[in-house]
Amino acid sequence: MSSGADGGGFWPVGDVLAHLAGGWRVERTVRDLAGGAEGRFTGTTIFEPLDGGGLLHRESGVFVWQGVARPAERTLRFLPADPPGTAQVRFADGRPFHDLDLRSGHHVAHHPCAADRYRGEFTVLDDGHWRTVWRVGGPAKDLVLTTDYARRG
Repeated sequence: MSSGADGGGFWPVGDVLAHLAGGWRVERTVRDLAGGAEGRFTGTTIFEPLDGGGLLHRESGVFVWQGVARPAERTLRFLPADPPGTAQVRFADGRPFHDLDLRSGHHVAHHPCAADRYRGEFTVLDDGHWRTVWRVGGPAKDLVLTTDYARRG
């Protein structure tokens, strides 16, 4: 497998929590496939140590949707999982979100949410860049959310 640094293949990560720790610049596009609208989020994500192990993911920035800019933030918990080097991602209130295994540099996760289906694809491009693409479908949603992360120096 070639490394992500040359544009081909994925960048394997032996320990997802160690790799994500620290600060990242975030750019996200949100496309509504049904209505054609597109939004953009720009901000930062900080992965900081949690008491008892794992990382607290704090994302904050500005989301622009249909010309209206508003502050946006979210918090997730990335907890150590089995096998070693993987993580269990949970919402801030502790509810399960998805698993995360980047040992191959690529992972697909699923999350059912009421009538909606979430499919997340995680790709590590190199040591300082990774991407998520969430496809959300359901009775009232038809979205693609693409997020690019770049490590802050």
